Amino acid sequence: MYKVYLKRGEERRIKKGHPWVYANEVQTVEGKAPNGSLAEVYDSGGNFLGKGYINRLSKILVRLFIYNREEEDTEQLFSERLIRANALRENIGLGEAYRLCFSESDGLPSLIVDRYGDVYVVEILSLGMRLKQDIIVSCLVKAFHPKCIYSRSDAPVLKKEGLEPLVGVLYGELPERVRISENGIKLDIDIVNGQKTGYYLDQKENRLALRRYAKGKTVLDCFCNVGGFSLNTAMTASRVKAVDISQTALDELTSNAALNGFNNIETECADVFEYLRSAKKRGEKYDLIVLDPPAFCKSAAEVPGAVKGYRDINIAAMKLLTDGGILATASCSHYMGIALFEKTLSEAAAGAGKRIRILERRMQSPDHPADLAIPESEYLKFYILSVDRR
Repeated sequence: MYKVYLKRGEERRIKKGHPWVYANEVQTVEGKAPNGSLAEVYDSGGNFLGKGYINRLSKILVRLFIYNREEEDTEQLFSERLIRANALRENIGLGEAYRLCFSESDGLPSLIVDRYGDVYVVEILSLGMRLKQDIIVSCLVKAFHPKCIYSRSDAPVLKKEGLEPLVGVLYGELPERVRISENGIKLDIDIVNGQKTGYYLDQKENRLALRRYAKGKTVLDCFCNVGGFSLNTAMTASRVKAVDISQTALDELTSNAALNGFNNIETECADVFEYLRSAKKRGEKYDLIVLDPPAFCKSAAEVPGAVKGYRDINIAAMKLLTDGGILATASCSHYMGIALFEKTLSEAAAGAGKRIRILERRMQSPDHPADLAIPESEYLKFYILSVDRR
């Protein structure tokens, strides 16, 4: 087994509960074992800190998840942690579609398990966890008896782990479409081609929260994807306009709207930035606008450009709102921290000549619990703002 010794002082973050050991924090590595195997981590004084999987190809050298020196990465450990993670979701009544395991926050780094009814979708983002895939599948089958377990391990970050994408059925048989219910709305999910593991589960409660603001109002849903916000606001709104650059996503939205009998949703395939500019020229106005863009920054180096992007798009949206209208605006990048996002929104309001007030400050749904020792686990910022003229 590898033994990893940290440089002096580098253990502080680890002792507070953060599970990542970066390669540049390490003084020496002793021992020999296959890459991806379990390694013990010690501080510079030789005190045991924890165990986790090592990857000599990654900047994150070790991902800790065992803190008892006598404990091993057995099937029993995986089973206990998955069952415990699922119990949390069941106890708070999240229905039949939720994130069962949220990687580091549930004590299983780089492992994501999403449940869509009887279909479980697995995303594994590190070498060590990939080597335990068969055990993970066995635990899920024994504990939850799914009809299908499907792998959607195809994120670009896999390259940093020296891994190739892995997509396909791991257990059982995948139906062409998986039907779930979200906040009383029926949805057919495309597990194979949908975003992430098939659908963005982390906005579930934020979508529900917008219904009261949408009552009897006109809604513009930007970056609508397959229509989570469009469908939820359509329950109470008079009219919903859904805009996305993907016609495939809009077709999914239209299909799900028909499934629920909604006839108050109109779609348009367009670049959102261009749409907002052209809508301003046409004199369009909306009572409620939803901005749920993809992450504008996936690294710290991209933050300055992301700030400009968020500022510009929020300015454009604020200018399209009726006086006293509602802006629901989000950022899904943990690099865009809360303070920076609020500063950006304040600058956008000034740029648009508007006054904004925070009605609700929200985050990801509780099936994506944030660990306070792991800032990266709190990534989604969702603000509901009242926008008025100055």
